[in-house]
Amino acid sequence: MKTLIEEAVTGLCTGSCPHPKNMVIADLGCSSGPNALTLVSAAADAIHRYCTQHEQLPPEMCVLLNDLPGNDFNTVAKSLDTLKHSGEEALAQPAVVITGMVPGSFYERLFARGSLHLVCSANSLHWLSEAPEDLKKSGIPMHDSDEQLRSSRHQIVADSYARQFRKDFMRFLSLRAQEIVPGGRMVVSLFVRRSDKPDTECTQPWTPVVTALSDMALRGVISKEKLDSFYIPLYCPMDSKVNKIIEEEGSFEINKMLMHDPYGGTGGKALLDLKMVALRVRAVFEPIIVQHFALSDEIMDDFVRAVERHLISSGALEARLSGQHSFAFLCLSLTRAM
Repeated sequence: MKTLIEEAVTGLCTGSCPHPKNMVIADLGCSSGPNALTLVSAAADAIHRYCTQHEQLPPEMCVLLNDLPGNDFNTVAKSLDTLKHSGEEALAQPAVVITGMVPGSFYERLFARGSLHLVCSANSLHWLSEAPEDLKKSGIPMHDSDEQLRSSRHQIVADSYARQFRKDFMRFLSLRAQEIVPGGRMVVSLFVRRSDKPDTECTQPWTPVVTALSDMALRGVISKEKLDSFYIPLYCPMDSKVNKIIEEEGSFEINKMLMHDPYGGTGGKALLDLKMVALRVRAVFEPIIVQHFALSDEIMDDFVRAVERHLISSGALEARLSGQHSFAFLCLSLTRAM
């Protein structure tokens, strides 16, 4: 995403309003760990570099970080102080950087109308506002333990999740269009399924999770009733569907698309150790699993072992190593239509 952010900054500094006196940057879904400032830091650094190269005074910057109210904003606040002084050594005049935190869902309005110049969001938009309500009302589990039932309901579940993603993503684009100035930029990434590597089973990132939990239910470790009422609000669309929704909604123009294989290269393959993959699954999904099932650390260890068994029996690990999987990170650079 860094390259796209740098290009977006250059576009903002040379667009219809060159040499802006102020610039407001927002990161939606910032989290709270060491990566919390990665995107906004990349944007601030790009602005500093541009101003130094063109011998311009830097614009006053306002950097806003957003995530859900349960995020650890105390940790984020401590990190923000370092951002205020970033890049000062390269500038003849210190840049003014105002920072702030905005708790809330990005499926709601978060900022004043026409107040943002650059919006970034990394690896968050595959998370839905909620799991599909129609599945809950119909009593259809996201993953049936019974293979025959699962097969007969597979398309119902897939279609329901696809409709929820479409509804949420359309709303996200519409809300951001209200908040971003005309000609403003947005750089986002999300987990998708590649249209050039179709997956007939429509596998989702939560497949090993629900398969492992189903195994635990069969062994009596967790309640089957609890499993049948468990829904993960996450959906990976086809990359072509993402483009289609953006074009249909109409508020943004697509500048550039990049597809990144999360397991590509030697660095990615080093992460595909069986235990490492299972622990990564636990790291992502443990909060939502524990919230629903109230599991202890000991039972979560059992969950990790169940994920490992699924990865071996399904051949999922080999598929990722050989590049035969259908998942990718889709990075998009968008411009708010004038």
